[in-house]
Amino acid sequence: MLRLYDNRLSGNGYKPRLLMAHLGLGYERIELDILAGETRTPEFLALNPNGRIPLLVLEDGTPLAESNAILCYLRRARASCRRRGWSGR
Repeated sequence: MLRLYDNRLSGNGYKPRLLMAHLGLGYERIELDILAGETRTPEFLALNPNGRIPLLVLEDGTPLAESNAILCYLRRARASCRRRGWSGR
């Protein structure tokens, strides 16, 4: 399952949440408090060395940072599914 590291107040985090909801994609959302330094822990920095959210971790464990990169990945993945006849829902 996709995992989205995010903060509910993040505008950049809102973009992938909105697109995944629109596409009907299931995902686990992990809330991080950036003011408390939760994006600077060794565990999070191992996933995303720049220490920023949003971060999407793919099913195979690959981390994908930056909201626009996440949107492009989701769009391309969805288009690939449609070409194959999979609905993704």
